[in-house]
Amino acid sequence: MITGYPIEQVLPHAQPMILLDEFIEAGAEHAVCKVNIGADSAFFDAASRSVPAYVGIEYMAQTVAAYAGAHKLAAGDSVRLGFLLGCRKYQPQVPAFAEGAELSISATKVVMDESGLSVFDCQIAQRGEVLVNAKLNVFEPEDYRIWLTE
Repeated sequence: MITGYPIEQVLPHAQPMILLDEFIEAGAEHAVCKVNIGADSAFFDAASRSVPAYVGIEYMAQTVAAYAGAHKLAAGDSVRLGFLLGCRKYQPQVPAFAEGAELSISATKVVMDESGLSVFDCQIAQRGEVLVNAKLNVFEPEDYRIWLTE
């Protein structure tokens, strides 16, 4: 089990686009991160005192990135940029994540091939209640710069 990394270390993002608050763990097949919804959360809507549920797709994508980053760091490698290719069946049970909510985001590897293409089964839960399930398709190329210039 991989633990102990700050979220900033396992993600290839910079503030203010790090939306997660904490990296909890990564195992061979999964990762878990947390986010606490508050007025300082990215995309927080002051009128509704919440973050729209569609932002959860990015919470899931960053949890997948944390999985990859933690494994790279544990192997003595550096964190690399990856791409969210798509999301299937993102159907939140709530319209928004309310202020004060502590969300647990999990990503479980379904398939990962040598080309860098992967599928992860992801969940967002609050106090054990699943609020969102979805599958994310992601791509982590060997050299991301090639994909940004084409």
